[in-house]
Amino acid sequence: MSAAGTQKELDPAEVDRQRDSLHILPLCTMPIEHPFVKRALMIKNARLDSVIEMFKDVGGAGSGQRDVDAVAKDIYQGKLSHPEVVLLRKLATLNSYDVYSLRILLRAQDIKVNEQEALKLSAEKTKALSSYMKSFTRPLLAEVYGAEANIDGFEDVVKLFRDPDVKKAREKLNLMAAKLGIEITAIPKFLEDYADIFLSLSYYRECLDSIQPVIEDFLAELKELKKNFQLKNNPMFMTTCGQLENVFSNVTASIVGRFENFDRNTKDMWQNISADRFRKVEALISTYHTTIGCTLCALSVKISAWQNLFPRRGVGSPPKKAEFIMSEMRHGLEKIVQIEKSAPQVVAL
Repeated sequence: MSAAGTQKELDPAEVDRQRDSLHILPLCTMPIEHPFVKRALMIKNARLDSVIEMFKDVGGAGSGQRDVDAVAKDIYQGKLSHPEVVLLRKLATLNSYDVYSLRILLRAQDIKVNEQEALKLSAEKTKALSSYMKSFTRPLLAEVYGAEANIDGFEDVVKLFRDPDVKKAREKLNLMAAKLGIEITAIPKFLEDYADIFLSLSYYRECLDSIQPVIEDFLAELKELKKNFQLKNNPMFMTTCGQLENVFSNVTASIVGRFENFDRNTKDMWQNISADRFRKVEALISTYHTTIGCTLCALSVKISAWQNLFPRRGVGSPPKKAEFIMSEMRHGLEKIVQIEKSAPQVVAL
């Protein structure tokens, strides 16, 4: 069956799921008019290369992936100067496709999306992150209401402050507005900014939590493979294992360290809040969006590729695992190291 024959109409729910991903960019959200390319995805493969996924089997058995130059040749008659080819080439250079990194990276490339919703998490993902957001909403509600109110998500917090029906809360809000140097009517907008910046942390933390156990299993697997009689006599394999161990361990520890730094800088923020202090915290976290997003994207793609092929410890022989490590896992490690080295210095506010 041809790639064109497998194309389907865009499903809004599926597009939402895709834009919640670290490594998938639905091209329908970009300023692209070609109907076939518009339905495609730009994804990161196991080697951390950006490829265009033209179609994917329903059962997940395979997909049609082409690099940008191949798509330019087949669809745009080889015109590398075509505006959409130029755009695709720019998108291919980005290291992550999560919405928070995209906000910064697309602006730097002067790329405008079709709709701003494309740079926001879906409503479903936002709701799923409510348990993470409670650590940020609890001190806020305690400061204003004295105790946590009955809420399901941060949007409920904003609604609560749009129409507070408790006299004590109104008094607290007046005090908060004075501390922030804004009108009380501006507090809901301020809270929306607050929600967005801490939703980003919740998103990245959930991403890390989802892959950290798999990374630990993978590192344990590497230790076992290094003991294999046949493999331990292969110097290149042993060197590659050492590189993987260092990169995966150090980058994961670095991300955890940044989260701890954010926690220190935001601890008790609402007890001594000011507009200046919040904007500094907001700027601090935003500065790290591309570093955290891009490193998490790389780790996630690598470890997901491993998990898909070897879902359990007993699946796959040592030679097969070693082959995958040498052919796929080791490629792109230098990109991860480069991203990590480019991170700004950790600062305290």
